[in-house]
Amino acid sequence: GYAAGELKHGPIALLDKNFPVFAIATRAGTLEKMVSNIQEVIARDAPVLALISDGDRTLADVELDRTEVPAVSEFLSPIPNVVALQLFAYFVATERGCNVDQPRNLAKSVTVE
Repeated sequence: GYAAGELKHGPIALLDKNFPVFAIATRAGTLEKMVSNIQEVIARDAPVLALISDGDRTLADVELDRTEVPAVSEFLSPIPNVVALQLFAYFVATERGCNVDQPRNLAKSVTVE
């Protein structure tokens, strides 16, 4: 993942129709810049899935896939965002046939003090 402000510092060169972008656009303080970045991503034909706050119509006229999370204060927004992102990762992994209960290269360690 990259912060929205870093898009023009390299990652934008990777974008094309085969490089999907997951945009987290739920925070009011950064929403304007995020919308600008989403428009640049779409201009390069990269598919976009945007995580937006419930009822937010800022991206209503933009052609992209959306997932809405509950609209909460900016301070609490990471909570529903993380839940949505974890569910997304879970379903993508199961669709790809990955064993989500036993990820490869996961080492269980115990620390005794």
